[in-house]
This record gives sequence, C-alpha cells and structure tokens, in this order.
Amino acid sequence: MKTLKWIFSYIRPYLGRTIFALCLTMINTVLSNVRPYLTGRIVDEVFYDGMRDRLMILVVLIFLSIVLKDIFRIIDHYILEGTSQRIVYNIRVELYKSLQKLDFPFFDHNRTGDIMNRMSGDIDSVRHFVAWVVNGILENVCLFFSALIILFFTNWKLTLCLLAVTPIIAFVARSMGTKVGPAFRNARQRLSMLNTVVQENISGNRVVKAFAREKYEMQKFDAANLEYRDANLKSNRIWQNHIPYLDTLANSLNVIVLVVGGFLVVRGDMTPGEFVTFNSMSWALNTPMRNVGWLINDSQNAMASGEKIMEFTLEKPVIHTEKGYTEKDRFDGRVDFDHVSFSYGEEEVLRDVSFTAVPGQTVAIIGETGSGKSTLTNLICRFYDATSGSVKVDGVDVRHLNLRRLRQSISIAMQDIFLFSDTIEGNIAYGVPDAPMEEIVEAAKMADADGFIRSMPDGYDTIIGERGVGLSGGQKQRIALARAILKNPSILILDDTTSSVDMETEHYIQRTLKEFSQSRTTFIIAHRISAVKDADLILVMEDGRIAERGTHEELLRLGGRYKEVYDTQYGSFDAIGAKGGVLNG
Repeated sequence: MKTLKWIFSYIRPYLGRTIFALCLTMINTVLSNVRPYLTGRIVDEVFYDGMRDRLMILVVLIFLSIVLKDIFRIIDHYILEGTSQRIVYNIRVELYKSLQKLDFPFFDHNRTGDIMNRMSGDIDSVRHFVAWVVNGILENVCLFFSALIILFFTNWKLTLCLLAVTPIIAFVARSMGTKVGPAFRNARQRLSMLNTVVQENISGNRVVKAFAREKYEMQKFDAANLEYRDANLKSNRIWQNHIPYLDTLANSLNVIVLVVGGFLVVRGDMTPGEFVTFNSMSWALNTPMRNVGWLINDSQNAMASGEKIMEFTLEKPVIHTEKGYTEKDRFDGRVDFDHVSFSYGEEEVLRDVSFTAVPGQTVAIIGETGSGKSTLTNLICRFYDATSGSVKVDGVDVRHLNLRRLRQSISIAMQDIFLFSDTIEGNIAYGVPDAPMEEIVEAAKMADADGFIRSMPDGYDTIIGERGVGLSGGQKQRIALARAILKNPSILILDDTTSSVDMETEHYIQRTLKEFSQSRTTFIIAHRISAVKDADLILVMEDGRIAERGTHEELLRLGGRYKEVYDTQYGSFDAIGAKGGVLNG
C-alpha cells in the first residue's frame, strides 16, 4: 500500500485525464457484453418468435457497440500511455534530482549498476503498471461483474453454478500473489548486481586487458548471470505452478454452461437464446479469471520496482545545510581544524587533528597511502562531517554554513580525475559554464595545458572520450587543474595533481600557482617532496594524526619521518653529486 500511495502521488496531477480514460475503459468493457446479449435476443425474438422486424435494429445495435468499443479503446489507451510517459518522466526527474542531492556516504554504499537499473528497468515497470496493468485490472473487474449482472438476470440458476468456481480461483490467485512478490524483488536485486558487473567491466576494460583477466571477468559475469537466471526461473516456477490451475478453472466455466445450460434448456427452464447468451458470454467470466495470474504477476513486478525507486526518492542526504545557517557571499579562506577526528564506519581515519591555514598560505599534506590526507580535505568541502571536533572556514563551523555557497568557494582537483564526454573547453569550464574563452585559455596556460590542447585536431573543441580516454595521465591532470583554477576559489585543493607530469612541467605549474595562490588558501596533497617543499606549512600525516609539521627546512632539521622520505627520494642523487664534486676537485 505504501508503494501504491507513492505511485498515486505522481498520478494525482493527471487525475482528471486518468479518471476520464478509466471511465472510457468501463464503458468499453460494458459494450463488450452487448454483442453476446443481443445475439441471444436475436435467437429468441427473431428465429423463434418470428419478430423479423427487430433483426435490423438488433444488428445495428451490435454494429454500433463494436464501433464505439473500438473507438473508446483507442482513446483510453492513448490517454493512459501518454499519462504514463508523463508520470515516469516526473519520476525520472525526481529520482535524478534526489541523486544530485545525495552525498558521498550514499554513493559509498550503493553500486552504480543498481542505480542505473532503477533509472531504467524499474521505471519502465512502473510505466507499464500505470499504462496497462491498472487499465487491465479495471477492465477485467468491470467485464466480470457486468457479465455477471447480465447473466444473473438472464438465468440466476446457471449463474450461481458458474459462481461456485470463483472462491477456488480467488484462493489460488491469493496463494500466487503472496509468493510471487518476494520472488520478483529477489530477481530485481540480482539484475542490479548483474548490471554492476557489466558496468564495472566496461569502465575498467583497459585494466582488464592490461592484466589479461578476460577469463576471470567472464567467470564473474557468468556467476551473476546465473544468479539472475535462477531468480527468474524461481519466479517463473511460481507462475507455472499456479497459472495452469487458473486456466483450468476458468475453462471449466464452458463445461458448466454446456452441461448445466443444456440440461436447463431440455427442461424448459432456459430458452435457446439465453443458452446462446451464456455460451457467448462465458468468455467474459473466464477471461478475467485467466488474467488474474498475469495481472498479479505484472502488479507484483511493478510494486517491486516501485519500492526500489521510492527508496531512492525518499533518501535524505546526511550532509545538508542546517537551519539558521550563516550566509556569506564570499569567503576569505581561513581554515581551522580544532581537535578533529573522523571515523568511516568502525574505522577511525583521522585522530585529533588541529591546525590553522590563513589566506595566502600554502599548506602541503604528505604521508603514506591511507594516512588520512584526502579525508582531511574532504572535511573542508564537507563531503563528510567530522565525528568529533570542528572544521571552521572564516571562523564558522562548516556545518553552520550554506553548503552550496561553501562548495562554490572551494575548488578541488581530485586524485581520481573524472573528465566528461565533452569538449576540452567544456571540461575546463565545467565549474564556470559562462566563462569567456580568454579566461579558459589563461587557466589552461597556468596548468601548462594550452600547448598540448592546441596541438590536438580541434584544439579546445576536441571532444574527449569518457573519463578522458585518449589523453595521457598528465594531460588529464592538467585539464583537471585548469578546471580548478578557472573557478577562482577562495580555497584551492590540489590532491596529487602533478603526480603524472614530468619534473619540468611540475616546476612550471608550481611557479604559476605560487602567484595564483597569493590571495587564497591552497592545500596541496602530494607524495613528491618537490611538490611540497615550497609550502608555507607542511603536515606529515601518519595513522590519521599529524606526526610532524613545519617548513621544508624545519622538517629536515627535525630528522623525522619527513627527512626519511626526503632521503628516499633525493639521498642517492645527493650522494652522487657529492662524490662527483670530490672527484672533480
């Protein structure tokens, strides 16, 4: 019922046209019973009673009922199909809007294939329900009861005999309905897992081929495909175990009409015309009974899909703008971490981190993989909220700031670079879509990307593949850096953005960024000492804590972890240089 109410909330704006279409369905269904009823009248009144003058009138009425029925059927299907398309359009928009509002924790726990399945297959199941299943349920109910009323007034004895089968059919249909729902939900879940496997394989096809793991991927796909097949077979077995009984019981109505009806005609309790009416209208009783299984099947499928979509549309983001937030149009860029700790599930990622970064200052963060470097900057953007302590921007806790304004004032070049299937210009201007071309080119020059962009076939209008396929790692990093620079933020975060470029390019980028960073707060996450040595403050992260802090010279004198990293990267070169100096001397 909860899922039905949710679907009805989308039908409500189109309630008038939907009711009109369903009224046409009811009229159309009643008209379906006119022909067999009038056929019986022709047998009794024209053939047996000799009232031949009524033949033309009854034939014309039959013809009109057929024509009107077909016209009404075309109109109601047209209206319901159009309405269903409008409804699923609104659902799709609402679902996509919900996905845009949801935060990192949601996407951390939901697979891409599952999300895509809800956007496509599940929504189409809801569309089918609105366009055909609702109409089919009403059509079959009206067909059954309108025929029942006509037959009851035609001959109530035979009608009661036919109704004796109904309770058995209701029992079988109920048994099927209780079993097929969970089976469909399981099948939908398996389909989501299958889509996830396919999506990951397509996205990571280069890795698969590089490691020659095609066979392994086929095995993984076969396993998911097998589970989906078995889930479908299970739901089909439920259908196979019930539909034959429903069909047999429905068809038994024809036998009852022939046996009992023939007996009543022989006894004189039924006229031949009434027998013809019963024989012609038995389909109006057995068709709904036979369709019960199909309607339950499609309804449960739609309910399983609607439930999965509803979960997403009703999902609320964990990270959102709090009531009574502090409004700021522009941030200066001061950042304060005050005894900040953060846990991802049961795992503590940051522990009691405290430091201050002021506008014009460059803060470098270095440490081993998993030491909490990226998590630290994610808290500044408020992709996650600190478990304890506070992260402040311009002296205000980020939880009390307008989330959209905060992120508009921060620009980040992420470690996991994502470029859209668009032009290079479109990718650079993604954060500032109305930026003039001159500013786009200037940002590209600062990122040392202008040269290779102009060497491409269409320059800035070159369309790059999904995720930047066709570009080298260094080229993708420089485009991502240009995108971050163009935004002209108060806080600039560069997460390992020069790891794929050569030393000469890195030196050029550092020199241009130094001038760019004079009026803003810059965070640099890197593994290379060359990328962090000129920073005003260097934080050495270890197991989620700040193990060391200071300038490059201060940390070298300290002789701790930073000095070890420096010696690892430069020690051998220093030794070679010293040896060469002695020899030359």
